[in-house]
Amino acid sequence: MKRLLVTGAAGGLGRVMRARMARFAEIIRVSDIADLGVAAAHEELVTCDLGNSEAVMALVDGCDGILHLGGISVEDKFSKILNANLLGLYNLYEAARAHGMPRILFASSNHTVGFYRQDEHIDATAPMRPDGLYGVSKCFGEALARMYFEKFGQETALVRIGSCMERPLNHRMLSTWMSHDDFEAMIDCIFRAPMLGCPVLWGISNNDSRWWDNSHAAYLGWKPRDNAEKFRAELEATVGRPPASSPLALYQGGMFTKDPIFSEKA
Repeated sequence: MKRLLVTGAAGGLGRVMRARMARFAEIIRVSDIADLGVAAAHEELVTCDLGNSEAVMALVDGCDGILHLGGISVEDKFSKILNANLLGLYNLYEAARAHGMPRILFASSNHTVGFYRQDEHIDATAPMRPDGLYGVSKCFGEALARMYFEKFGQETALVRIGSCMERPLNHRMLSTWMSHDDFEAMIDCIFRAPMLGCPVLWGISNNDSRWWDNSHAAYLGWKPRDNAEKFRAELEATVGRPPASSPLALYQGGMFTKDPIFSEKA
């Protein structure tokens, strides 16, 4: 690619992946509403509120691919989720449609299915069971991407990220963890694939205790190499198991299933 756009580049996962993107394109355009620091030699820095349609239209201009990590990534007030995750995503897809429909990797979430129990194993055809307004926003995002694919041919990988971090932090994450290396490899496969379509992909490593089936996406050639099992003994020794009645032990979405609807007045 000539130019790859990375939104949400100042966020936790965005900062990690920003540092790994140089090999994917000649120019990496990094964007966020927060401070992006100093640009590397191969970077363009753009401050952009996803809720601003004109700014997003300019942001996407000239890009050959979009790694969309931007938006609210936790449960929050609906007004914040609305601006970044609903209106912001609509603005992104309209900008993509206006600028040649660059391929998109949309960071969806496991919280689209958070109310499945941990003893249930599901694939991408399972009905959505969001565990909060954040999860609902990702359900909206997946539906929006599917409509743009069916109506206009806009290709998107809908990646339901589990827990993408350096290491799992609790027993639930032994099932949901995805290493940074495996995510980078997934990004590579998604942007190199001759044909993508609009698949739902589970963003997890090759964990022994995984709940989600990615066999439908074998055509992409992505084969995660890491396994959270290597952290199990350390977690057993240092992190207590949650009570059997805890959402961390019951539901795939963990504690998100217990989050309240946050008041706009707070």
